[in-house]
Amino acid sequence: MHTRKMLIAAPIALFALAGCQTAYEAAATQIASVKVLDRSGAQVGTARLFSLGDEVTINASFTALSPGTHAVHLHTSGDCSASDFTSAGGHLNPGGEQHGTLNPRGAHLGDLPNVTIADDGAGTMSTILRGTRTSVETAIFDADGTALVVHEGADDYRSDPAGAAGSRVACGIVTRS
Repeated sequence: MHTRKMLIAAPIALFALAGCQTAYEAAATQIASVKVLDRSGAQVGTARLFSLGDEVTINASFTALSPGTHAVHLHTSGDCSASDFTSAGGHLNPGGEQHGTLNPRGAHLGDLPNVTIADDGAGTMSTILRGTRTSVETAIFDADGTALVVHEGADDYRSDPAGAAGSRVACGIVTRS
């Protein structure tokens, strides 16, 4: 009897999970994914990049970060091997801009919105990346790849080159779908 209940419940659970997809995600094409790990190697989030028409959107979901506001950026190298994630390089900035969406001389392609993490460690962030699909894909999928990095504190959206966001607490390599 217990096995029968599980066999009935499994398709219902899958159907419920399928309902979590947004209308945008259903209409768009997934072009990349990211598995975000903390310094101990534990997975603390995921991100997916979608294209629709000439735009690229990134949707990130975090499940095990410290509560508060954290900066999220795309960095120049798809390398999270250093214990402090400095191997990911600086912010992804193919246009040579200054940092920050509030900086009149910014922003980098890698400048993303802050994510607010609740007491349970969860939070989400979504944004349209600056540039056309072609320019964004060219920058992200270059020879050394791209990383998504989560910082200890919030980005002030002004300070060049990194928004005074503090140390890097999580990192994931952007992988083409």
